[in-house]
Amino acid sequence: MPQNRWPIAREGFPFLLPSAILTILVAGMGWTILTILGILITLFIAYFFRNPKRKIPSLRNIILSPADGKVIYVGESEEDRFLKEKVLKISIFMSPFDVHINRAPSSGKILQTSYHPGKFLVASRDKASLLNEQNAFIMETEDHFKILLVQIAGFVARRIVCYAKTGDLLKSGEIFGMIRFGSRVDLYLPLDIRPIVRVGQHIKGGESIIGYCHEEEKNSN
Repeated sequence: MPQNRWPIAREGFPFLLPSAILTILVAGMGWTILTILGILITLFIAYFFRNPKRKIPSLRNIILSPADGKVIYVGESEEDRFLKEKVLKISIFMSPFDVHINRAPSSGKILQTSYHPGKFLVASRDKASLLNEQNAFIMETEDHFKILLVQIAGFVARRIVCYAKTGDLLKSGEIFGMIRFGSRVDLYLPLDIRPIVRVGQHIKGGESIIGYCHEEEKNSN
């Protein structure tokens, strides 16, 4: 899995470099207003594609947030496309001002990946989970339970990036992709995972703990 240790995600350079070069050229021509505008645009691009360092918790039996953003749903749901069972669903909405890099919620192996082209509805809407362009993968964790993660493109987002392929091993908190310019991530977990986040809470990918597995229930399986 490619690791980006730069403070800017590599997907941002095709946007950042042309903007910076154009701004320098405009500044050289003495066009003050366009130079200021170019600086502001370049700074926003750098801000959007920022890749901040994260302190990955080393605790056992935890589930980490796969994305930065606001929790918009926590509850039981019938997942009938991939897992085909009742699960705990946690949805995270990423605004254009959130970090858009996605991280693994747990350590494990990618069992299956699936890309589905679709619409670009506002990502916070319920229908976005089914109708929008999306990329999904099923992971079997080191504790031998399955997690379904779905990256969903939003109204502004037009590109889902996912490095993870079937058979890949991910470490908890490891970067596996991103979604450009506003989007959403849905996470489907076993019902014995206890959520510790609430709707409206803002969380950080790879750093915020969103749930944990009951030790006694896991040992009984």
